[in-house]
Amino acid sequence: MNGIYYYVIAFFVIWTVALIFNNRLSTHGFSIEFPVIMWRTDKLRGLISRIANISPRFWKYFMTVGIFVAFGAMIAMAWLLVSSLETISTTPSVSLVIPGVEMPGSSIYVPLGYGLIGLATVLIVHEFSHGILAVSEKINIKSIGLLLFAIIPGAFVEPDEEELKASSKLSQLRVYAAGSIANMSLAAIALVLFLVISSYAIPANFSENGIEINRVVSDSPASQYLKEGMVIESIDNHTVDNSDSYLNVVGSFKPGDNVTVGTNQGSYTITLDKNPNNESVGYFGIQAAKHYELNNNAFGSLPWIYFGLAELFQWMFVLNLGIGTFNLLPMKPLDGGKMLEILLSYKLPENQYKPLVNSISVIMAMIIVFSLVASFL
Repeated sequence: MNGIYYYVIAFFVIWTVALIFNNRLSTHGFSIEFPVIMWRTDKLRGLISRIANISPRFWKYFMTVGIFVAFGAMIAMAWLLVSSLETISTTPSVSLVIPGVEMPGSSIYVPLGYGLIGLATVLIVHEFSHGILAVSEKINIKSIGLLLFAIIPGAFVEPDEEELKASSKLSQLRVYAAGSIANMSLAAIALVLFLVISSYAIPANFSENGIEINRVVSDSPASQYLKEGMVIESIDNHTVDNSDSYLNVVGSFKPGDNVTVGTNQGSYTITLDKNPNNESVGYFGIQAAKHYELNNNAFGSLPWIYFGLAELFQWMFVLNLGIGTFNLLPMKPLDGGKMLEILLSYKLPENQYKPLVNSISVIMAMIIVFSLVASFL
């Protein structure tokens, strides 16, 4: 079932329960004002304070370095976004990514379960890191908790705005940079774990044996014939026994070619379409990966868990890095826009740096909107 239906069902269930038990939930820290459900709690405030007080000096030093990393990422992201204008009509650089849902124009499909877990790590780590740095800088936290916007989960930490504005510019930069730097740090950890599992744990317990289809794009040429779980054995009489032979063969076809795909469940002839990312290349509409067989070992089928862990860490890396760096774009209300405003305030008066940041924000927002529209079209 298309992931969008899960969101629709969850929306009606959650909001029906929320509206029926509104009065009872309000006594437990919930506030319900459609389309937002917020849960405020002091327990999370205590957790953040304990983490911050382990070593406030370390958090400050770490995030001082993070400020330079954040501005470097800001420049890189802004350059990538502006340079994408050259190819915005053919390969848009920005597209919506919703776990479990195939988005028009997006070449990335995020599985529902792994995507939701990965997205939860993004939101919780990002917001809690803002809180940890605020406490380290002796800035009080007004409220903290979890929220649901319609059906989109999130977290929030609200430092006292007056105390934040009254603090030094360096302190403000640390607090604003904390969220994205924490996401990038978690992405690095997830990448290391993914590489360890995929490079050592899996090869030690499994043998590669062909290519397996792990996703078929709906309404693609392959969707009428091929299914997830099929093992590809040949393509147009070319034997496919590893990832290298698979990639060499699939990249050799043109749109309109009739290609025979041999699988462990039969052979099928498919007429290829234009590849959304390169119209000169034939498009099957499948995603495939190495097919493995378990070696004899003393752990039975337990090693199969490595594949689930590898995919989880892969999406934790992708989502934390992607969303964390996107948040550093020089546009308000993103953290990157606030950091740029503080940086410019060192040399420029308020009546100059505010209009400048607002203008940059409008330009960045227009490029993003144009790219989203182009991806749908």
